[in-house]
Amino acid sequence: MTIRIFIKIVSLPIAWLALVACTQAATTCPPAEGVALQILGSGGPIADDSRASSGYIVWIDGKSRVLIDAGGGTFLRFGEAGATFEALDFIGLSHFHTDHSADFPALIKSGNFSDRDRSLSIAGPQGDGAFPGLKDFLQSMLGKDHGAYAYLSAFLDGTSSTPMLTPREVPQGQAVAVYTSDDLNIDALRVPHGIVPAAAFRVRAGDQTLVFATDQNGGNPAFADFAKGASVLVMHMVVPENVAGVGRRLHAPPSVIGEIAAAAAPGKLVLSHFMARSLAGLEQNVALVRERYKREVILAEDLACVTP
Repeated sequence: MTIRIFIKIVSLPIAWLALVACTQAATTCPPAEGVALQILGSGGPIADDSRASSGYIVWIDGKSRVLIDAGGGTFLRFGEAGATFEALDFIGLSHFHTDHSADFPALIKSGNFSDRDRSLSIAGPQGDGAFPGLKDFLQSMLGKDHGAYAYLSAFLDGTSSTPMLTPREVPQGQAVAVYTSDDLNIDALRVPHGIVPAAAFRVRAGDQTLVFATDQNGGNPAFADFAKGASVLVMHMVVPENVAGVGRRLHAPPSVIGEIAAAAAPGKLVLSHFMARSLAGLEQNVALVRERYKREVILAEDLACVTP
């Protein structure tokens, strides 16, 4: 497995933490026992720095049980990580921007070559305005009559011994349970991402909790409570501190990320979903986060592994 090492040294503690995350990816992901987070894609929607777009795996006892987002490039990273379609219990699509969902059809297609026959739970936001909800998104991709990939429509009706997708839409309001099993519980909460419906996910496995904030502007005060006490909190640092206009309506600047992390008090904070505009001033951006959040900060890299 090839692991890219984070080269730009922003400060000794941060650079060291980034190196630790990358080293873990090579040696311990997935661990044979316990819970781990593997980053499939740490980048955004611009193909400018060799990062895949947003995507994350939650490993539980060596199995790839949960996939959060499937942005461009994550299909390749999914295979590189050694994840399998058969092992998935849940897919969460936080929203339907391409950098969070473009590789979803490719991943589903790969399921045709697996031995899986059980259904697969999937959750995403309800639609609002110009943006579809999860069910409409699935129909537009896989629908039998008018889907772009209608030849994969069996995933919506379970015919031809194809594992059927069972969708759950996340409404506005309080957090809702979107998946429950004996050893895995997943909740979702709508978060503000401009006019784009978006959902954050909280994955609880055993005594570990991983929270995926997705793209958000930090305007929902309920999110800090949703993420309270997480073992690992993943937040997207897309924009610099002085961002204005559309960028600020879509994304939280570093100081707000730090304030949310301080209120939620996770054991570890993973900063991810980087773009050129946030990487350009990375040292200053990370410093603004660390002024507010005093625990461990990890900078995401593709295929890096984080253990709680």
